[in-house]
Amino acid sequence: MQTVFRSVLLLVASLFTFGCAQNFYNVPRDVYEKQVRTLGVTPIFVDGDSDIRHPEKDAVVNLLRESNRKNEKELVAQLRETGTYFAVRLLEDDADQLFSTLLSRRERRDDAGVRYNKYFFKPEELKNLITKNGVDALMLVTINGLTRPEKIYSSNLLSYLDSDYNYLAVSAQIMDADGNTLWEYPNFRQRSLTYPMLFSLQYPDFDEAAANESDRVEVRFKTIAGIARAFAKMESASKGKGQVSILYNNIFADMVSLQEPERNFFGGRKSDDKVQKAAEQK
Repeated sequence: MQTVFRSVLLLVASLFTFGCAQNFYNVPRDVYEKQVRTLGVTPIFVDGDSDIRHPEKDAVVNLLRESNRKNEKELVAQLRETGTYFAVRLLEDDADQLFSTLLSRRERRDDAGVRYNKYFFKPEELKNLITKNGVDALMLVTINGLTRPEKIYSSNLLSYLDSDYNYLAVSAQIMDADGNTLWEYPNFRQRSLTYPMLFSLQYPDFDEAAANESDRVEVRFKTIAGIARAFAKMESASKGKGQVSILYNNIFADMVSLQEPERNFFGGRKSDDKVQKAAEQK
């Protein structure tokens, strides 16, 4: 009986540790939570000079700019709901002008088997923007083009095509006034590294190959009308207030989940436990 009881306790402890001990920041979590009480969020950027290979690239970029403006407030709303911050503010600057002013360079990375674009911003411009807006740090989100190998199956799952496909991806950082990257996305502090894409601009045309009885499957770009319809598919926003694009919401949820406060076994914030313990010791 004691053995069974001890095993249950070990299981509960391991689950508790697994669920609560992960720190997704580049600094200790408690340091981050003390340092960043008010978070500024820049309007979502579009990197038109990144690897967007669509033949109607300008139309894709314009569609993204419009979609960003419609959906970026939902990211702010979800960040507020985490309870990690005292306040979260969306900056009102023009996205294209701000991106041009802040951007230092872009690097295509392949870390731990994950391909992504990493962005670097000018420290002085960043510091001025943080000071001007009275925030502790800035979250900068950039939609960019990315080509990576993928195995995609046909609708009947009987065929697949290994090839390079062009995607729309999202990169993000939270940076302080000293230019330090406090948090980033994709996030390499996860136990299981995942990096979901925002949208695939290409698809393997299995139907055409079958219709022509050909073993050669062509990779084609989706039409602008089709891309627009995909981005226009909506679902309820946080707390049922309005609508948000499903594509954006999936990425927002993934990013925000990496900024939620640590929870104790009973669901409360660990930081609240520390505050209560400090008060009891006085």
